[in-house]
Amino acid sequence: MTRKVDRLSCVRFGSARYSVPTRLIGATVELATSDGTLRVLERDSGVILAEHTLVAPGEASIDDTHYNRPRPNTPRRAPRPRTNAEKRFCAFGPVAETFLTGATAAGNTRLGPELDELLVLEAAYGRDPMLAALTRATAFRRWHAEDVRSILAAGVATPDPQPAGDALVIDLPRVTTRSLADYALPSADTVGVENGDAS
Repeated sequence: MTRKVDRLSCVRFGSARYSVPTRLIGATVELATSDGTLRVLERDSGVILAEHTLVAPGEASIDDTHYNRPRPNTPRRAPRPRTNAEKRFCAFGPVAETFLTGATAAGNTRLGPELDELLVLEAAYGRDPMLAALTRATAFRRWHAEDVRSILAAGVATPDPQPAGDALVIDLPRVTTRSLADYALPSADTVGVENGDAS
C-alpha cells in the first residue's frame, strides 16, 4: 500500500501517524506491516526509510531523528471535565485522566454513558481495585467500561506480564547416576522362583 508524506513529515496508517525523514515531504512511499511493526519503504528501491511499532488509532509514533532537531516541549493539556460524571471520574486522579484522554483519542463515542458505569463499578469494587483496573486498561489500550469490568471481575487472577529478564544461571551440584536397569521391575518368572513356585 502507498501513502503520501504530509507536510508534518508523517504518513497515516490505521488512523494513526508515523514520522519519516523530512526530505520525504510530498513523496509517495510504500508501507508494509508485520509482527506489530510498520515499515516505511522507498517506493522504487524498497529501502527501509523508517520503522515504527504500531500504535492505537489517534496516536502518533514520532522519531525525533527524522526532524534533525529535538521535539519542542509542548505542554500537555489536562482534561477539562464539564459534566458531573466527568468531574467525579477525574477526581480518581492521574490514572483516570490518562484513561479519559486515551479513550477520547481512540474515538470512544459512548464515553458519556460509560463514565456513569465506571463510577458504579468504583462504588462496587472500591477505589484501589478501580485504579488498578484503569491502569491495566490503559496499558493494554482497552477504552470501554466493559473492558474495565472484565479486569475487575478477574481480580487477582489477572496475569501481570513482565518483560523477560536475564537468564538464570545456577551451578547445580553433581550427583551420581544409576542405570535404568536398577529400576526395572522383576519379571513374573523371577517372582515365582522367589516364592518357591518353581516346578
